[in-house]
Amino acid sequence: MALTGCSDDDGTTRTQQTPKASTAPDPAPALSAAEARDVITHYSKINNAANAVRNRALLDTVEDGPLYAMSVSDYTETEGLPAADRKPYKPWSYDSADAKLYIPRLAAGQDRWFAAALSDQTGKAPSRLGVFAERPQHERWELVSIVDLDSPELPDIALDRDGYATAVAADGNKQLAAGATLLRTAVLDNFATGGKDTGTKVFAPAKASKQQIEVHDKTGTRYGNQGTTVFAGAANRYEDAYALKTTDGGALILFSHTHTQTDAVAHSGLQINPGKDDRAWLHDVPRTSITYTFVCNDAATVPAKAEPSRLIGYTCARTDASGPPVPSWSDRA
Repeated sequence: MALTGCSDDDGTTRTQQTPKASTAPDPAPALSAAEARDVITHYSKINNAANAVRNRALLDTVEDGPLYAMSVSDYTETEGLPAADRKPYKPWSYDSADAKLYIPRLAAGQDRWFAAALSDQTGKAPSRLGVFAERPQHERWELVSIVDLDSPELPDIALDRDGYATAVAADGNKQLAAGATLLRTAVLDNFATGGKDTGTKVFAPAKASKQQIEVHDKTGTRYGNQGTTVFAGAANRYEDAYALKTTDGGALILFSHTHTQTDAVAHSGLQINPGKDDRAWLHDVPRTSITYTFVCNDAATVPAKAEPSRLIGYTCARTDASGPPVPSWSDRA
């Protein structure tokens, strides 16, 4: 506000405040729609080239974060199989022309990113939600997260008159009923307890949440009285979260989590025989217990008022497996 001087009729001087135009620049879009579609096309091209020969270094130029860890684990799993069991690679690509883009306006200094609803078939409704983030140190954009949606119905992202979205804080946002940290805790609880502690309190009943609870319920009892299965949260390297304002004043939040699944025999004399997909990590050696590590990407819509959120999709990949061999194998080693 600027101060200006005026004189009253009696000659005395007084001051009044007059508005002063703000000099702060308006938030600018992370990139243009055309540039975003070029990023998606480039990703598909390089991803195919890398996947065809499982080239980790090449893949690292277009993927990062939890998605890269998940993709590399797929390479590792494939390399653990005999050549005869490896399925031939089939090239594919995201339909960049029909991708639904959610490009946020970002303030100066904010990391640039955008989200996109994607389909791997031309003319087919999007089935995945991805996040591309810029890596300035490498001067490139990389896909960091991809989530399989549980419905073709996309979240209602608020767009301005130019078609751009609004980025909001994914955590510590008092305008939202939940943040990424609470959502992550609830997802982990779905696996660990079947949602008894926080999962069913934070999330409304929906397909994705029910699937996670079903994993807990069915996997946890599959060994009967011969063994146990326990799920737990694990150290999470991928704490970045991304949020976009929705038309109802809430937000779409995309985040990641890491959890473990530990299978163990109920008593001595029993063993767990690894499957062929475990060979890369467990080498066909019978174990008394096996701990699997999973890295996952999640997406949820969060309301502005105190109501349950909705998990709209998640995708997980096993990234590690380990456990003690049965005694006879230990002695042999």
